[in-house]
Amino acid sequence: MAEQSKEFHADLAPGDEPVRAEYERDFYSWSIEQARLLREGRHDALDRDNLAEEIESLGREQFNKLVSALRVAMLHMLKWDHQPPLRSRSWVLSIEEQRLEIVDVLADNPGLKPRINEAIARAYRRARIEAAKETGLDEATFPATCPYSFDDITKRSFAR
Repeated sequence: MAEQSKEFHADLAPGDEPVRAEYERDFYSWSIEQARLLREGRHDALDRDNLAEEIESLGREQFNKLVSALRVAMLHMLKWDHQPPLRSRSWVLSIEEQRLEIVDVLADNPGLKPRINEAIARAYRRARIEAAKETGLDEATFPATCPYSFDDITKRSFAR
């Protein structure tokens, strides 16, 4: 048992030559190895297909962050528009927080700007369902397509 434990830790010790990790078996070790190979300029040894997929997934994560911020903002906008007696400071602050997230994601990823309309459409589908769930109102109460422009989402005033 001690020998097995020593062998396991030797594979992970800093500075040791890492054991070639398989992508599916040990993502952490695989990613560390790929970074090392890239830094060393050993492009021929890179796992190009999986590395390309992981880089693309990082881009998708940024798009998903944008969609998520838009979804939460629109959820509160729908609740604001369809439940006037329940309007709260909390909803306004949530919208403001998501607006900051939208601005930050777009500032960090200007390449997402051409996809804003797609992100709004994706976000709205979920915001509509969540609004129905949270308000108890029928889903048909909310427009089937997004009633908000990007300017509405990012600039509309919500005074109580």
